[in-house]
Amino acid sequence: FKAGHDPVTEADRAIDAVLRQNLLRAGEGWLSEESVDDFSRLQHQRVWVVDPLDGTREFVKGIPEFCVSIGYVENGRPVAGGIHNPATNETFIGSIDSGIFYNGNPASCSQRATLPGAVTLASRSEVKRGEWKAFENGPLQIRAMGSVAYKLALVAAGLADITFTLTPKNEWDVAAGAALVLSGGGSVATLDNADFCANNKNPLLSGLIACGPHLRGELLSLLEPHLRRETHTSAQS
Repeated sequence: FKAGHDPVTEADRAIDAVLRQNLLRAGEGWLSEESVDDFSRLQHQRVWVVDPLDGTREFVKGIPEFCVSIGYVENGRPVAGGIHNPATNETFIGSIDSGIFYNGNPASCSQRATLPGAVTLASRSEVKRGEWKAFENGPLQIRAMGSVAYKLALVAAGLADITFTLTPKNEWDVAAGAALVLSGGGSVATLDNADFCANNKNPLLSGLIACGPHLRGELLSLLEPHLRRETHTSAQS
């Protein structure tokens, strides 16, 4: 999809250049899918983490599940984010200080307290590969869709309860959405139950969970057998 000079790649780069020109200030770092990472960002406490077009497959197919994703990180902590889906005209903006706004209106994460019936947004490509089969007959109400950033934004605004991936993702895929979930009062964690941090030297994550404030422990307990299996499989391969 993004091989060299196809139209999607050119659009990505153009958006990245506009964002960088308008957002980046002296003393700040930049991490983007469309920029060469020279690691100078590691010298800065404040870093923009950007994906100019998250959900490329959906964009190409005309499925309205893609977005521009802009995250702001301070000392490794996602503190602000903006996500815009131009196909649905949805805008999610938030910060730890101000909370989250969905199309200009205050919003917050779901307050659901138990997993049964929890609306859980799954990666469409992961579902097609069979990676969610183990959860199909469980307590979660699974909906497949594109763009991890968009899924995180929907969770942040309380339009879904959970999203998670057991597949590696880059920081630019999730930083803005993670900031929004945290701004909405939710929880974002790595697969080893650590709070999500960004601007690491290696921006690749093994996976991520995001949910309302009351579901993290129960969700990780549900996932734990599958994490053990994946770890064992990786050790054997």
